[in-house]
Amino acid sequence: MTVTTLDEQMMRLAVDTAVDARLRSRPNPWVGAVVVATDSQVFCGATLQPGEAHAEVVALQAAGTNTHGATLYTTLEPCSHTGRTGPCTQAIIDAKISRVVVGVLDPDKQVAGNGIKQLQDAGITVDVGVEQSLVAQQLAPYLHHRRTGRPYVILKMAMTLDGRVAMPDSSQWITSETARKRVHQLRAESDAILVGAGTVRTDNPSLTTRDVHGPSPRRVVLGTVTPTDKVHPCLEWTGSLANLLDTLGSEGVIQLMVEGGPRVATSFHNEQLINQYVFHLAPIVAGGSESPNALAASTDMSSMMNGHIVSTQVLDNDIEIILEPIFTTMKEPQ
Repeated sequence: MTVTTLDEQMMRLAVDTAVDARLRSRPNPWVGAVVVATDSQVFCGATLQPGEAHAEVVALQAAGTNTHGATLYTTLEPCSHTGRTGPCTQAIIDAKISRVVVGVLDPDKQVAGNGIKQLQDAGITVDVGVEQSLVAQQLAPYLHHRRTGRPYVILKMAMTLDGRVAMPDSSQWITSETARKRVHQLRAESDAILVGAGTVRTDNPSLTTRDVHGPSPRRVVLGTVTPTDKVHPCLEWTGSLANLLDTLGSEGVIQLMVEGGPRVATSFHNEQLINQYVFHLAPIVAGGSESPNALAASTDMSSMMNGHIVSTQVLDNDIEIILEPIFTTMKEPQ
């Protein structure tokens, strides 16, 4: 049995508290915070909608008069600047918190250590790095966007056990209704969704979030489509993928979900632009050679990718595998 410290337990609670904030806080990070009072009472808070209170302030408000001498746990370094709201650091100082425990530093140039410094200058003890890996995983899209200026790219593909993305007659779903609902959850967590013009011509998808409660992402099409296609309004893109990511990142897109066919998937894969692969495997063996592979064939070893499995879960009769790449040289913006 793993023995955890109080700091680890409270940071995990902060992570759990932040889960629901993912669908409402963007473009702000989805942060969780916990106040532990001197009498051991625990108060939780998560980031609200843009323009409303950040997680630390929500937790402080929940604690009320119990903040004097308390410890505040927050998954991300508190902001130290005035944006839509005032700086969280000042709210923490005013609440007379004695100690702040931070999961990860905020790479945003407006924060980037300044939040820690302001708290320390006010005489508050600050500890950084508790459950850092867990927090970094939860905030991965935000951290990537702030570090690179580009959205975090996830590729979702449904396939058979032998790697086919469609049946020979192209008339049946590969995965179950449960897996398809999970796809809508991924859409709701993404700021934009991308497909190729070929997918639009073949399937005429709307690419909305229908099966879960959450916002529908902005729609992007590689190529051009007709004015009557359901995907409108959308961005029709004919330039390079690198320039697309730079453009979307500058417009506040934190996570981009790629849901196109093999050609689109292969283009992102070969340019090493995918941060996370989400594979939905159905208990089907297609057989034969008529059905397309998940990724187009390559003539050399340059497209081979090593990765590590982040998570797996059963979706009714299907299996979801989330894989993150291990590239020796991950391509960065120029």
